[in-house]
Amino acid sequence: MTGIGPLLSTSPLLPDLSGWAVQAARPDRLAGAAGLLLPHDGLPVADVRGHPERWETLALVTGALRRGVPVLGWGSGAALLGRALGAAVTASGSAPDRSALPRGAHAHAWAGTHPLHWTLDRAVAWAEPELPPALLAAFLAALPGWAGRRPGSPLESVGGAAAVREVVTAFYARARADALLGPVFAAHVADWPAHLERVTDFWVTLLGGEPGRAAWRGNLNAAHAGLGVRGAHLGRWLALWDATAREVLPADAAALLSARAAVMGERLGGAARAGSGTSQAGGT
Repeated sequence: MTGIGPLLSTSPLLPDLSGWAVQAARPDRLAGAAGLLLPHDGLPVADVRGHPERWETLALVTGALRRGVPVLGWGSGAALLGRALGAAVTASGSAPDRSALPRGAHAHAWAGTHPLHWTLDRAVAWAEPELPPALLAAFLAALPGWAGRRPGSPLESVGGAAAVREVVTAFYARARADALLGPVFAAHVADWPAHLERVTDFWVTLLGGEPGRAAWRGNLNAAHAGLGVRGAHLGRWLALWDATAREVLPADAAALLSARAAVMGERLGGAARAGSGTSQAGGT
């Protein structure tokens, strides 16, 4: 179907999806996906010790639910969907593992003590391995009305790594010219392109990370130790960061960055008070 993104699937064991493009499910494809399919694959869900790839799938499903991506699971896929929503899952011998009814879900049909068909917001589950064609058709028909998405992480809510880089670059252009902060940066930063990249990596990691981008692995307190920066510098850093974010980003995104910076400043300030009495913020 044209007009909305492709369907993602965790398995090639699919019913007829004529007219729909289907791609292998990956975290970096969730943002543009019309929906996520979790077909029955016969693998266990209740006990995944022999199937570590199940944890990756569960993380994928959780990410889809967090974004508001519609999810349809059947058989073992329904059990995975239930587990991702916090429901207990029990092994059922030769039958697929079964999920209890997730909190807040509506059961449309039962098979003994287990829900056969249940829904929760944009999550749809059918506990048996064979998916009824009518249920699939109803899910597909609902997708255009479920096109809206939520940010998958704080990073996405501020506009992604590109927005972070724009704020970082604008901030340091001002900070280098600032009478109080400029001398500190001049004394401790020799390679500005590398510095801006490190600080961008730090903020991207702090805000939830980006698929395919290496996470920042440094130690915040160690990175700021011995710079001779005091409370006045920290206060100026926070004020300048806040002003820059508010000029570059929409109000909600700027407020998020300022709030994260304030928490970081408290941590750095506390560490400085417990140690040498000096501090700084900003990843220099």
